[in-house]
Amino acid sequence: MTIETLKKLEVVNQLALTEEQRKDVLNFISNREKDFVATSSINTDGVERMVHVMQIDTVVREDIVKQPFTREELQSQAPETDEGYWCVPKVID
Repeated sequence: MTIETLKKLEVVNQLALTEEQRKDVLNFISNREKDFVATSSINTDGVERMVHVMQIDTVVREDIVKQPFTREELQSQAPETDEGYWCVPKVID
């Protein structure tokens, strides 16, 4: 990355970096680019791609649709109902 590109990014992202901060950012990005080049040169033929370093097993239960309670069972404890609906106090005037 060049200093000109960084200045354009400052404008776009509404940043105001000092010269020292710009040098730090450019140095950091330069080091990351070197890291990228170094890791890109590693031969990874035959290496399986992975998302996580450790194996993660997701246990998924069988999705069974069931109705554990009927409306009447649930509303039997309600203080007041009307035609299958719960009646609650009015909270907004």
